[in-house]
Amino acid sequence: MRHIISVLLENESGALSRVAGLFSARGYNIESLTVAPTDDPSLSRMTIVTSGSDEIVEQITKQLNKLVDVIKLLDMTAHPHIEREMALIKVRVGEAADREEVKRLTDIFRGRIIDVTQQTYVIEITGEGSKLDAFLEAVSPFPVLEVVRSGVMGIARGDVALQL
Repeated sequence: MRHIISVLLENESGALSRVAGLFSARGYNIESLTVAPTDDPSLSRMTIVTSGSDEIVEQITKQLNKLVDVIKLLDMTAHPHIEREMALIKVRVGEAADREEVKRLTDIFRGRIIDVTQQTYVIEITGEGSKLDAFLEAVSPFPVLEVVRSGVMGIARGDVALQL
């Protein structure tokens, strides 16, 4: 089963390495990893997507809690939550008809064209991973030159919050 684990940890050099090393040493796979500072510059928030049985994820959370850098963590999957991913997609659109069709598809998926040249569009799109996959499938008739995906970010709904 897929799990999204959000972790508040010290914003120090080596913290990411220790978390990644924990997963590596125990043979757990990280499907997606995003890290950024929080509103408190001494803390970072890490979102890890992994998969495994409930017992394996329980072991992962216990091991993460033992790391000195980890302040608090939350298995988002256990609560109603919102998850999003962002992608930047560069598509070749040499002909006017291609430009119109890619713009129409971008509008349908509520994306934005954020850069335009004579030959290319760069499209920004956010949503669940399945939406991004569907958009990539929709623009597949056009030459896709490059795709950059952010990895999953998540936040719990309602009163549940990962905070100190």
